[in-house]
Formats: sequence, C-alpha cells, structure tokens
Amino acid sequence: MQEITPFIWFDNQAEEAMNFYVSLFPNSKVITVTRYGETGSGPKGTVMTAAFELNGQKFTALNGGPLFKFNESVSFVVNCDTQEEIDSYWEKLSAGGEKSRCGWLKDKYGLSWQVVPSALAEMLKDADGLDRVMKAVMQMDKLDLKTLQRAYEQDR
Repeated sequence: MQEITPFIWFDNQAEEAMNFYVSLFPNSKVITVTRYGETGSGPKGTVMTAAFELNGQKFTALNGGPLFKFNESVSFVVNCDTQEEIDSYWEKLSAGGEKSRCGWLKDKYGLSWQVVPSALAEMLKDADGLDRVMKAVMQMDKLDLKTLQRAYEQDR
C-alpha cells in the first residue's frame, strides 16, 4: 500500500491538469473525481479533487482556489532512459509553460518539473566525474545525455 501521495493545490484547473498529465505518461489513469456539495470552497457541482496515477504513482489534485501558488521549492522529476524521452517530455511538459536551466521547467499550470536522464544519478555518485558532470549540467537548459556522458567519461 502506498503511504505517501503527492497532493497538488490548483486554483480551478485540477481536472484539466490531471487529464493533461495522464495523457503524457505511460501506465497512467484517472482514478476518481469528487465534486463540491453545498459546503466547501468551490461552487456546488464543480470539481473538488481529482485522483490519478502517473506511471503507477498516485497523485491527488485539489481545486482549492487562488490562495496558494506553485514555486520551484517543490518539483517532480521525470527520469528518462533515452534522449528521445528527454526531448519528448521536455517539449510536452513545457508547452504553454516556461523552460528553465539544468533540466527544469514549469508546465502551463506553473508546476515545476525536472526532466533528467536516469543515468545522471549514477554519474553524480562518482566523485571523479561529479564536477565535470555538474559543470555540463549548469550550462544546459534541456539536458543532453550524450554531452553528460562525454563529461562523465572524460579522463577515465
């Protein structure tokens, strides 16, 4: 049983965001949508929460109103095995949003994501390659797997 579920606060786009995310990731699905009744912060009949899975990871989205906004202190990491996956998620997630540095982006809802090669974690564990790899990462927007591999393998 999963013990931790990310809970994401939206102004009023929870269902739209859920459907967008489910369309991007394999093995994803809508679980349930609940609606406000007479009591709550939203109009009766509008979406209150949207529960969904992205590649098996459960999430819940809430339409809680404009009180809170996303910022970069919380982000979701998408680990990719190939450059093609990196390119695809980078473009799809940033569409209507904002591309940033070091593999970070904001989607059209303002939620922060990091699109990274799965191999990066191993590269960063190696003390010999750490500085070279980080120097390469710091110069990139979208991460380039071949460039990172070259930096890692330099002087080996």
